[in-house]
Amino acid sequence: MLESHQPPLKQRVALVIQYLGTHFHGWQRQPQHRSVQEEIEKVLANLLGHSVTLHGAGRTDSGVHAAAQVAHFDATGKIPTHKWATVLNSYLPEDILILASAGVSQTWHARFSAAYRRYRYTIYTGKQPNLFVKHFSWHYYHAPLDEFLIQAALKPLLGNHHLAAFHRSNSARKHSWVEVQAVECYRNGPFIHIEIQANGFLYGMVRLLVGMLVQVGNGERSLTEFTDLWKNERREEVKYAAPAHGLCLLRVGYPDFPFLKEVWFDTQPLFVISH
Repeated sequence: MLESHQPPLKQRVALVIQYLGTHFHGWQRQPQHRSVQEEIEKVLANLLGHSVTLHGAGRTDSGVHAAAQVAHFDATGKIPTHKWATVLNSYLPEDILILASAGVSQTWHARFSAAYRRYRYTIYTGKQPNLFVKHFSWHYYHAPLDEFLIQAALKPLLGNHHLAAFHRSNSARKHSWVEVQAVECYRNGPFIHIEIQANGFLYGMVRLLVGMLVQVGNGERSLTEFTDLWKNERREEVKYAAPAHGLCLLRVGYPDFPFLKEVWFDTQPLFVISH
């Protein structure tokens, strides 16, 4: 009797990934520059013996961090899906950490199955510089910032809007429609945190937006001026982007997600400085 040789079972593996963006030119693979996607793909290729494409939920810019980026890849082999995190962490550089791995269906996609992405921007307003927060916050001490004014400026952004004012011109995206689902600005001692959740983000959107929100918070622009600027798509007036190192991809949400909440929901610690 002839033996039947079944092809190896293909598995789709989802990953929850943390990385420090300081020494990366963003998430996306690109020639001549170090990227998070390429670092993980190189390890996967060595382990599997062939090239592998890692699909991310979103593309973070150069210098931007991630507390819980999500990605998936397809693989065949003997490594159980829940073991991939441990295996990958044995080979990845110290500025990338796989928090967890799990098997998902072949129709599940890190990018297209996502219901939202949420970013947090951290501003440090203390007068003295602090090395321990330097790489994760924008040190803004030039003028007092009013977090309540920033929150008031954020509220009209809720809903589906054409946000061309916060869309970098060299983006390949053909439109600037964004469904903003949640906004929040709050203070924690000398730190001001701005969180924005949307179905997707435009290239450079959060950093351009924060740059303008700071002008509201310090009194340079009124709430009316700020709202009029983005509603009338006055992109030429948006000239300054907040520094990349203050921005973190906080989490990505899915209707069907195989990970426990503590793995992915809020894994960027908030700084606390007591006096």
